Amino acid sequence: MRFSAFWEKPFQSTALSQALGRAANAAGLLRGDGTDQGTAGRMAVSTFAIRVGGAALAYLSQIVLARLLGAHDYGIYSVAWTFLIVIGAMTCGGFSTSVSRFIPQYLQKGDMDGLRGFLRVSRQTAFFLGTLAGVLGIGLVFVFRTAIDADYVLPLIVVLFALPFFTFGQVQDGIARSYDWPSLAMVPTYIWRPLAILLLLVLAVLAGWRADALTATFAVVSATIVIALYQYVHLKGRLAPRVPSGPRRVDLRYWLAISAPMLLVDGFLQLITSADVIMISFFQDPDKVAVYFAASKTLALVHFVYFAVRSASAHRFSGYLHNEDQAGLAAYVRKATHWTFWPSLAAGAGLLLIAPLLLRLFGGGFESGYPLIALLMIGVLARASVGPADALLTMTGHQKSCAVIYAATFLMNVVFNLALIPLLGLAGAAIATSCAIFFEATALALTAKRKLQITTFIVPLLFASRERPVDQ
Repeated sequence: MRFSAFWEKPFQSTALSQALGRAANAAGLLRGDGTDQGTAGRMAVSTFAIRVGGAALAYLSQIVLARLLGAHDYGIYSVAWTFLIVIGAMTCGGFSTSVSRFIPQYLQKGDMDGLRGFLRVSRQTAFFLGTLAGVLGIGLVFVFRTAIDADYVLPLIVVLFALPFFTFGQVQDGIARSYDWPSLAMVPTYIWRPLAILLLLVLAVLAGWRADALTATFAVVSATIVIALYQYVHLKGRLAPRVPSGPRRVDLRYWLAISAPMLLVDGFLQLITSADVIMISFFQDPDKVAVYFAASKTLALVHFVYFAVRSASAHRFSGYLHNEDQAGLAAYVRKATHWTFWPSLAAGAGLLLIAPLLLRLFGGGFESGYPLIALLMIGVLARASVGPADALLTMTGHQKSCAVIYAATFLMNVVFNLALIPLLGLAGAAIATSCAIFFEATALALTAKRKLQITTFIVPLLFASRERPVDQ
């Protein structure tokens, strides 16, 4: 009996002995039974728990930031922070994702020379690309400053100083995930960094700095640098006994050839997720941007389920691929889809009940974002209904197909936003984003079925699970 049986038959009546068997196996999984499935389950549970804590902390920090900065400056800060995330996702060279493919590959082959080379060069390349992109970005903002709203210019320039360390940290996250160290991978990013940003901002205000978007971006830069260095020191210590010193082999051209399509996947995924916030700033004032950003951050309390399972699963898909275990891969995909959809559905239903109260915490006027949450929820559940299908395609050598899907989704998102924001305002942006994500989920599921003969959509998996014997 496997831990996933509960998820595979969520609506099927079972005998008491079967229920007890599931409970026993679930307990065994959480204790750790030494198997690969047990490790994967613990990784997913640990990742999920960290993302829950991180989402709660990040949400509380956003509430404090909105209260401290006011709606106008909070809107400006939201655009600057989103700008950093989008550029950061597109300038890490794809190594933040490809580590989940290369590290299991080198470990499977026992190729320590290649592993040592990859661990060093991947981080160095990400830092270099982040530095280059930061310099170019600052230059472009300065050159086109007359075409940009004056309120955004300095915060955008300042926040780009964090870019090299932001990209460096992303690759470190991927390395730690590949070694099944979810705490080291995610706690610095999702716990310490938002906490450090908030603490530094409060200290700056107490020291006499103005509570505005510019001060907040200085806090972002400082926190990003400190947390990236903290993570580097701890990751170096954890890797030392696993990767002894020795010669390094550098296959940069090969690594880039594999990582580049993954870069497009990550970049377009982040653009799809964040483009609406940036595009709203073209048509609406910062106060409206603040309302939309608060709504999207509230919805992140649901969306984190997808990202948690995706983070825990990517290197598992690679492991099954290199072990040529097609049956195991299909079974794990089935579990990952259930782990993604049902918690997302439950969290979404609960969020719709309490969202008005949560939005009021941001300040007066933010409760107008409630309809946006309902509209954006459609896209979040559509993405959750196919599980981490994008990671499945990327880790099994179909990253180019995944990149094409995300490029088409991004273009659709931009076109829909351009058409609907002038007509419907913030609701237009929410509708545009949900429609684009619905297309994305459909395309990913169809591609996974066509190329891998693996079903990722929750509905056929549900019926298949109900027909499967309990002991399978």
